[in-house]
Amino acid sequence: MSSSVPSITGTPLRTTLLTGDGVRIEAVYTPCTAGSGAAGDRAADRTAVVLAHGFTGAADRPALLRAASVFAQRAAVITFSFRGHGRSTGRSTVGDREVLDLAAAVAWARSLGHRRVVTVGFSMGGSVVLRHAALYTARGDGKIFAEAEPSEGTDRVEGRAEVLGAHKGRAEAHGAHSGGASAERDGTSTGDDGTSAYTDAWMNAYTDAVVAVSAPARWYYRGTAPMRRLHWVVTRPMGRLVGRLGFRTRIHREDWDPVPLSPVEAVPLITAPLLIVHGDRDPYFPVDHPRMLAEASRGRAELWLEHGMGHAENAADEELLTRVSDWAGSA
Repeated sequence: MSSSVPSITGTPLRTTLLTGDGVRIEAVYTPCTAGSGAAGDRAADRTAVVLAHGFTGAADRPALLRAASVFAQRAAVITFSFRGHGRSTGRSTVGDREVLDLAAAVAWARSLGHRRVVTVGFSMGGSVVLRHAALYTARGDGKIFAEAEPSEGTDRVEGRAEVLGAHKGRAEAHGAHSGGASAERDGTSTGDDGTSAYTDAWMNAYTDAVVAVSAPARWYYRGTAPMRRLHWVVTRPMGRLVGRLGFRTRIHREDWDPVPLSPVEAVPLITAPLLIVHGDRDPYFPVDHPRMLAEASRGRAELWLEHGMGHAENAADEELLTRVSDWAGSA
């Protein structure tokens, strides 16, 4: 490992990340709890798992904390709150610009010295990890790139270049720093103004493996009562007020323009190992969604249909989280 890469820390950190479009994202780093060796000595320390919560979730919600505690038994874990959620700034775009939030968290993991990063997303977070994996891919030199030619089965590759361009443009505007972090350790912060930046973070924002749990395959799905209620929350002024007051989620009032790359369109672009997990009793998205995602992978994705499971992190029990964690460590 290059001497310019920091050593993996064994100390929990609470951090504020600056995304490519200037949104501040709260994030938490939990070191791996396995074994007793010094940090950086164990194979598990080389891997960091970044957990992406569902809509109306946050870094400090019990379901995500429970998932983080399971994953931390095998790898370091980063949790964060998407824009418009928790203590993060901005407003939720329900899976569009959230790709930038995840990219900042992945880049932070690599800046801490983790050579391998696995993204695990739930529901909305599941759609985000799929889109992120399609838009950020690694070459042999460890840098992301925009694919020049469309992959078979999709005509939406231009979305990759668009999102990466947003990152790069913001990086240039901030003196080649598209990601920043103010790391609090024992209540203190680094940097003269409480914010420290890491150089060219957008180049290190790719993932090495992807897990999508309870993810939708396509946008604008209204085939279940919970999704009809969710669309009311997102699209109506009164619904957004309910989201802000009742669910502590601040939602952007503008419609998508352009409509972002959908999860099923993103899957053919993913080169990293991919696991799709879905419950057969999911009240939001029926099983045609995970099957559509798996089919789009043309046999490269692994599909787990979980008997009796409901939706997202709230329905993922310790046994399932353990199996997913084992897969993430070996993929």
